[in-house]
Amino acid sequence: MAKGIELLEKLCQAFGPTSCEYDVADVICEQLEGKYDEHTVDFIGDHVFRIKGKTDKKLMLSAHMDEVGLMISGIDEHGYLHFQPVGGFDVKVLCGRKLFVGNYGKEKISGLIASKAIHQQSAEERGKATPIDKMYIDIGATSKEDAEKYVEVGDYAVFDSDFVKFGDGMIKGKAVDDRLGCAILCDVIDYIHENKIVPDFDLYFCFTVREEVGRSGALVTANRIQPDMALVLEATAVGDIADTPDHKRVADTGKGPTVSFMDNGTAYLPEMVDFAMGLGEKHNIPCQLKRYVSGGNDAGHIHKSSGGVKTIAVSCPTRYIHSASCVFNSADYDSMYRLARQTALCPVDETPVK
Repeated sequence: MAKGIELLEKLCQAFGPTSCEYDVADVICEQLEGKYDEHTVDFIGDHVFRIKGKTDKKLMLSAHMDEVGLMISGIDEHGYLHFQPVGGFDVKVLCGRKLFVGNYGKEKISGLIASKAIHQQSAEERGKATPIDKMYIDIGATSKEDAEKYVEVGDYAVFDSDFVKFGDGMIKGKAVDDRLGCAILCDVIDYIHENKIVPDFDLYFCFTVREEVGRSGALVTANRIQPDMALVLEATAVGDIADTPDHKRVADTGKGPTVSFMDNGTAYLPEMVDFAMGLGEKHNIPCQLKRYVSGGNDAGHIHKSSGGVKTIAVSCPTRYIHSASCVFNSADYDSMYRLARQTALCPVDETPVK
């Protein structure tokens, strides 16, 4: 199994909703200590680790640290917490889920998303997903005063979900989007450090914030670095389950990372798509084209920064994304890591950046 899976488990279990990525950053900083030439942190929390190259060309490798979560918006007289989503959710995945509630520097407590009991629901209510404003978080408090000993408005909640290996190389966990990309960046840095490699590009490994709400972290970082080329590592939602037409499956788990030709934020240059797919073919790395125009990622801001940046997005096919039970195949992690490593170490004269 991939070297980085152990780190990925630690990253997935970290508490890191959008705008509260500190615990995730702490894990990454500990993992990378002493393996880079320069480390910078900007005012909004992006962490950038630079490895100097042989030329003045700059390659940005980017993955976001934040996960979808909830923000506590109120506490009622019974001690129940009301909340708003932080990032995009299918409300059907929320009710009944276990949570961790807290904030950076605070002890996290357990909670549970609940709603009106089924025997109290009308026939119409039973036939529909419960809307968010009809749900609440139960932390076991007996009153507002009791709840306020542990939680305050503005705190966050994320899923409490075990990291589980099952089936033929399948792995389930929360926050695979995009702790998987973060783990792969760490793996690439480890490889370069262990083998004492000096790459052609100046490599900027960017662990960004706030992707799930506005993608502001990547915009700030890209404008500061002004890269010649960028690789965005992500997880992408797929529907490779029974009775789904091939063109709507997006991609297939176990068949390698997906290379995007278009999503809701970026139309990728054909030369960049050809570059990524060509690297895969040259080095015998399974890759597949993303077969559906959907979603978006940090590339949406990166490619428009600094007068324009040649950008490509490579994503791990992931079932049930933005839920407590994201599922991916460890073989895809391996292939995505190999493709990211080859991109980082590709000679400048073999890339679309000359």
